[in-house]
Amino acid sequence: MRTQLDCLPCFLNMALTGIRKACPGQEDVHEAVIRAWAKGFAEADLSESPPSLAGRLFRMTSNHIGDVDIYKVQKDEANKRVMELLPSITETVYGSADPLLAAMGVSIIGNYMDCALMEQFDWEAELGHLEQGLDRSLFASFVEKVRVDKSLLILGDNAGEIGLDTIFTGLLQAEGVKVTYVVRGKNILNDATLEDAKFVGMTDVCEVVTSGVDTPGTVLERCSLEFNERLKKSPVVLSKGQGNFESLWGVMPDVYYAFKVKCPVVAGITGHPMKTSLFCRES
Repeated sequence: MRTQLDCLPCFLNMALTGIRKACPGQEDVHEAVIRAWAKGFAEADLSESPPSLAGRLFRMTSNHIGDVDIYKVQKDEANKRVMELLPSITETVYGSADPLLAAMGVSIIGNYMDCALMEQFDWEAELGHLEQGLDRSLFASFVEKVRVDKSLLILGDNAGEIGLDTIFTGLLQAEGVKVTYVVRGKNILNDATLEDAKFVGMTDVCEVVTSGVDTPGTVLERCSLEFNERLKKSPVVLSKGQGNFESLWGVMPDVYYAFKVKCPVVAGITGHPMKTSLFCRES
């Protein structure tokens, strides 16, 4: 997926929001970062995917503030809130007619925990509509394939969201499916890292590995060689979140995608309106 012009102001808003929270009151730093980003926009190659370009711009921010996790507070808050609600959500999922489908609904709703959009969407308010809008036929064929292959590689997305993903992952593991969950290699936006996986207990549920990327999406050329080899050998891949969708759509065939449609650009590409819980596959 190419970067669209509409993506640029979204990037800038994420940068300004993050830098203000990470460096409160330091107006000179805020200005320096935004000026650097403005220069980066002027030189940007829009043929890059949004996560690839955003990753490069955010790495440039470290020149002004050092290696600071600018969204750490938001990540920690999301993880803690999910852990508070996880027992009751898990009980709801287990009591549903189709626990795996309900668990996928929960995982997709959790994709609302996005640093650029947290104030626009209320993920907790949607928990009463877990399976709403999902392509049940495609999901059923996905589950059948996972059960036959006894293997699934999940490309994780955000902190907080990763806690909700433990329900779906745990259900598959209980069926004898070997699940491997993938997190980012470095701090970027509010994306989940190994630290988040340990906090929410994903490392107790299944194998957790890092893709090695420092981008808010699985940008293949920035992944580690070890991870790319694992990805190629994985019979079934589930990509969580918009960032991974933006990185892999049109690049890697046979991937299943699960995410919330959260911006007009992605709505236009998928043909589904914003706020849709989307489980899809590239045809």
